[in-house]
Amino acid sequence: EKAVNLKKDLAEMQEWMTQAEEEYLEKDFEYKSPEELENAVEEMKRAKEDVLQKEVRVKILKDNIKMLAAKVPSSGQELATELNVVLENYQLLCNRIRGKCHTLEEVWSCWIELLQYLDLETAWLNNLEERVQMTGNLPDKMDAVNDALESLESVLRHPADNRTQIRELGQTLIDGGILDDIISEKLEVFNARYEELSHLAVSRQITLEQQLQTMRETDHMLQVLQESLGDLDRQLTSYLTDRIDAFQMPQEAQ
Repeated sequence: EKAVNLKKDLAEMQEWMTQAEEEYLEKDFEYKSPEELENAVEEMKRAKEDVLQKEVRVKILKDNIKMLAAKVPSSGQELATELNVVLENYQLLCNRIRGKCHTLEEVWSCWIELLQYLDLETAWLNNLEERVQMTGNLPDKMDAVNDALESLESVLRHPADNRTQIRELGQTLIDGGILDDIISEKLEVFNARYEELSHLAVSRQITLEQQLQTMRETDHMLQVLQESLGDLDRQLTSYLTDRIDAFQMPQEAQ
């Protein structure tokens, strides 16, 4: 009777494993929204816990069959063979569910990381847009133009590492068919805004550089003129001091 019950327990265990495999491993999942992906992650976590909890039942079955085999070798040998099959299937199921759970957790982590990088780069784009707008109405002063140019250049020196991460994380998820529509749309919007603002900022940078160069050249010309006028003033003053008649002066002084 005990052998019959153990045989029944082994059959029930095998049936449960078959159902678990069909439910958790053979279903085709399509993750088209973050909610679907998050639900799948939580479901696989529960599946992993559920499968691992059966480890106690498997151990009890194993111990009981060993005890029976010690008392009734003929019945125990047959059950031991069935037990080995169940143990192999159970271990395989555990490994596969652990693997799928880990994969889904990695995918979810990849999605969250992508969102974080997009937030960082969006904040940078907002800052860049603000700096560009600030260069629109500058006072006609060299210091103001120079400060605006330095401020814009400091933002433009932003490293490209985050954008590289965005591209790689997005492509990894899209290649796996994970949230591909949502990610493609997000990347398209981000890239379009990045290209537009980058070109505008570089164009404004060139304009400011040219404006600053013109102001510097004008300032230099004024300084040269001022020095020349100063020299002439001093020369004329010396002529007057020495009471030199105008007709005795050089033509240019006259």
